[in-house]
Amino acid sequence: MTLTMADVLRKIKQTEREAARQLSAAKDEASKIVSDARKKSAEIISQASDDSVSNTQSILDSAREEAAKSAEKVHKEGAKSVTSINTTANKNVSKAVDHILKTMSSL
Repeated sequence: MTLTMADVLRKIKQTEREAARQLSAAKDEASKIVSDARKKSAEIISQASDDSVSNTQSILDSAREEAAKSAEKVHKEGAKSVTSINTTANKNVSKAVDHILKTMSSL
């Protein structure tokens, strides 16, 4: 079977069209891959940002809780000290009054 020049040219044109179609399909696929990758990276960044905010909030909440516990402990210790000072002062009031009366009567 002998191919004519027209047949050869037709085959070349057909092959060129097929190559152009494959190139177009490859470009479309590449564009889709790039688009999907951009979308996925945006999702990853958004998730990382959300996680960061959540972790930061958790750390802040924990720090506030610890600070509140420390403040409560200091408050209780201070209240004990005040109570102790008041008790001692109340015990010494009569001694102070007696001392003042003795000092005043000796003048």
